Amino acid sequence: MRVCIHRGTHEIGGSCVEIESQDRRIVLDVGLPLDSEPAEVSLPPVTGFARSDPSLLAVVISHPHLDHYGLAHKLPLGTPILIGPAAQRILEAARVFVPGDVGFDSVIHLQDRTTVKMGPFAVTPFLMDHSAYDAYAIMVEADGQRLFYSGDLRAHGRKGRLFERMVADPPCGIDVLLLEGSTIGRTGQDNEYPTEDDLEVRFEQLFAEASGLSLVWCAGQNIDRLVTLYRAARHVRKQLIVDMYTASVLRAIGNPKLPQPGFTGFRVFLPWSQKQTIIRKGLFDLANSFVAVRIYPEQLADEAATSVMLFRPSMAKDMEKTDCLAGAQMIYSLWSGYLKEDHQRPFLEWLSGHDIPMTHCHTSGHASVADLKRLAEAFAPRMLVPIHSYAPGQYASLFENVHIKDDGCWWNVAGAALNGPKDNK
Repeated sequence: MRVCIHRGTHEIGGSCVEIESQDRRIVLDVGLPLDSEPAEVSLPPVTGFARSDPSLLAVVISHPHLDHYGLAHKLPLGTPILIGPAAQRILEAARVFVPGDVGFDSVIHLQDRTTVKMGPFAVTPFLMDHSAYDAYAIMVEADGQRLFYSGDLRAHGRKGRLFERMVADPPCGIDVLLLEGSTIGRTGQDNEYPTEDDLEVRFEQLFAEASGLSLVWCAGQNIDRLVTLYRAARHVRKQLIVDMYTASVLRAIGNPKLPQPGFTGFRVFLPWSQKQTIIRKGLFDLANSFVAVRIYPEQLADEAATSVMLFRPSMAKDMEKTDCLAGAQMIYSLWSGYLKEDHQRPFLEWLSGHDIPMTHCHTSGHASVADLKRLAEAFAPRMLVPIHSYAPGQYASLFENVHIKDDGCWWNVAGAALNGPKDNK
């Protein structure tokens, strides 16, 4: 079995790993690099990406984050895609409102710990805890060898038990562990992250203290966070208002336990930008399907003090027109580093201009360094290869058997561990 990491050996995002055995190949993820637009980025040089090729058996999408699936819409029609069923429904619901279209004309659904056999490969997905819903780590077996691709994972979300299960009972005999390290170099070894339960307590406090509307900026596909917000709002007898895009995603997942239209205290607001999308695409049936739970601009001012509202900067004009910002607070629930980027300056000025205080309440979608160490120790792979990290050079101080690879370099699973830790042959 041979491996080529086309993108991801020295960066977070843009993940793409090609694996070859017996002249047949599969690819793990086809992600968009961070801070890039799809039109600006070419597909990696994989045979079968420019035009169909029967030797490419499938592309596996580990989870529905752009940095792992964002170039999939450029693949030839008919390319077999392996993806979680809920992840597929999320992307299909989202594409109504956001650019980028992933073709799903040839799909095999991933199921936790259920092996899919394709040519010489056996592909086994493991459902994991991550800020993306329906996220998987992937084990690939061929030629008597085992490669384990961590995908993106963590231990402190609402599905942390899945990480603990993996640590307690890992697959045996792993030759290569491709281990994500989003937090390596960004936090210390002993840093611990708040759990979603911890955030729920904090959000509840913030919502209870608010005299006006609580605006929360978080990712509409961070399902764990949406559950946290809904639970915290209900604890203080407030309603959660989400935009129609987010409501569509929650409903599409098909999990009756998740907050969604029909739940008590769950309302749907249609921002101007999404309204224009509905009109332009003629999606009036979609809009009408939320009529029973809609909250309209003229209602927001009267209900602001008893409401928590999902927010993004594109909704600033909507909020101004509703006259609902008296006593409002902003809770920022994303990585704090984004606020330092120049394009966020107008948003910060908007908050200041309306005297809206901002509080940061967030936790990482990725595992802490300490949890990554626990995972690596449990697996004890013959070779550990950094991926999805800006700091591969720090891996050797944290893990055993580290081999740093470069983008675009092919290497053999068998025998590679016999070479030096920085061999790229």
